Amino acid sequence: MTRGRSFKARVRSRMGKTGESYTAARRQLLERSARPPGHDTEHAEPATPPPAGRGDTPAATSDTVSDERVRAATGRGRQEWFALLDAWDAARRTHTEIARWLTVEHGVPGWWAQSVTVSYEQARGLRVPGQASDGRFRTTCSRTVNVSVERLFEAFADPGRRARWLVGELTIRTATAPRSLRADWLDGRTRIYVTLSGKGDAKSVVALEHDRLSGPDEVAESKAFWRSRLAALKSELEASPGTRERAERGTGVRDGSRNAKDRVRRDI
Repeated sequence: MTRGRSFKARVRSRMGKTGESYTAARRQLLERSARPPGHDTEHAEPATPPPAGRGDTPAATSDTVSDERVRAATGRGRQEWFALLDAWDAARRTHTEIARWLTVEHGVPGWWAQSVTVSYEQARGLRVPGQASDGRFRTTCSRTVNVSVERLFEAFADPGRRARWLVGELTIRTATAPRSLRADWLDGRTRIYVTLSGKGDAKSVVALEHDRLSGPDEVAESKAFWRSRLAALKSELEASPGTRERAERGTGVRDGSRNAKDRVRRDI
């Protein structure tokens, strides 16, 4: 049975269980397949949440997902999908049309349909790595931090705490505590989208997207920069309170120790 027929069989099975019309049952299955990674237990999709409001995040990750994982999740490897897409004349179609065809005709879950589409467009020269379907350039990165999502949000939203790990002017435009924020970076030419998700009382994940970049070179620079800054953020937040307090006092601690030694010498 082909994946397209398998998907139609799933639609009819849901109709029998729920009493929904074919259109309603199909829509529910498509919405389920398009949920963010981590919500679909039928397929092993990447666990990193996509940044807020960005539906094209596989553009930055398609090269990092192994062909074995693509095959396990979709039933075919990339080259097999590319051959099918070429036969369908996909190079003449839009990103949305390709992704929809993969989902509707072949039952490919939403995130994986996006990933295969991006890989195909890159392989056929329709876009370069880091370029979104709208032609703009962006990059994403994420980090798991062993603190509550509230503390993680404060590290972005509070200027004083942000200065401990981030060098550069970040101007917040909108923020929804403790889940997301949108900000201008430096001179406002580019934009930052941050999504935060809690994984318990003492673990959370930050997913960051840097959008409106000028091209592949700036994509690579931005990715390296934000990877290093999120590593610094993790180190800052996970440091013990005593360690952070001593670091902030800095030379004051050493000066105090020197003064104490001087007092001892005078007493002697």
